[in-house]
Amino acid sequence: MAQRSRVTWNATRTQLTVRNCEAKLILLAVDVCLLRGESMFTSAVRPSILLGFFASATVSMISVTPAVTADRDFPYDRELMLDVNPMKGSKRVPILEIGSRGEASIDLWCNTIKAQLMVANDTITVVTGEKTDRQCAPERMRGDEDLLAVLLQVTSWRRDGDVLTLRGARTMRFRLGTH
Repeated sequence: MAQRSRVTWNATRTQLTVRNCEAKLILLAVDVCLLRGESMFTSAVRPSILLGFFASATVSMISVTPAVTADRDFPYDRELMLDVNPMKGSKRVPILEIGSRGEASIDLWCNTIKAQLMVANDTITVVTGEKTDRQCAPERMRGDEDLLAVLLQVTSWRRDGDVLTLRGARTMRFRLGTH
């Protein structure tokens, strides 16, 4: 049987004076001791296990720090513009408006289509719904068909600041609206 060392806790839940994330790590370790039926103040926890626990928990907390990930989260409740120039003779560019549950309205070059975006980690699936039936110039109608075909082939996404990149058969870049 492996030799176990005694670790003494010098803090209680209400006396922690360390930063919030460190306090959470300590509280998790305390909870582990309590679940094992050991005292919060004197616990027979192997230091190597405790050190490994703190190291892995610290790395995982650093990797999901809110300040760092805020500009990398999927942009729900936002409006994004396709990063392209307008077609000749128009100021219109495609716009993707995403709701809080992934419901979307996509203003294509001519028409608008309802869609549902299903996001899991860095994968995304676009399921289209009802589409308007406006008549536009032939190049705009072809532009709608092409853009819709590319959107339906999107499989992954990435966000860097105000740019959302959708990848599939082709890569598209959308910029977050500034209003």
